[in-house]
Amino acid sequence: MVTMSFWAILAAAVAFFAVGALWYGVLFAKPWQRAAGMSDEAVRSGSMPLIFGLTFLFEMLIALVLAHQFAITGASDRAIMMIATGFGAFVMTPAIGINYLYQRKPLALFLIDGGHFILGMTAMGAVFTLFN
Repeated sequence: MVTMSFWAILAAAVAFFAVGALWYGVLFAKPWQRAAGMSDEAVRSGSMPLIFGLTFLFEMLIALVLAHQFAITGASDRAIMMIATGFGAFVMTPAIGINYLYQRKPLALFLIDGGHFILGMTAMGAVFTLFN
């Protein structure tokens, strides 16, 4: 039987969410908005509680998958960091890159979003090492 910590999963999702808040709210808010072609009105539109809620739910799902991977493999702290960061850099970022190619999205948007995934996954890995 595989044992996973709910608190580690929750904390990892919170870490990813916090990275996103800093990344898109403080560091790259305007560059991201320009690269995404979104006006101030478009950014303020939509249901922010729904957007943030679903974002957190997806981040919980990612954390759950990582926690399961770490639990079934008995990964060391080094392996946890390699898997988490590697997944962000070599699975998630290329996946959005493929979509952006077909959607004709600008390189700047890819770099900003890809950086978020890599740093967010690294943050998740760091949290899982704290609980390991």
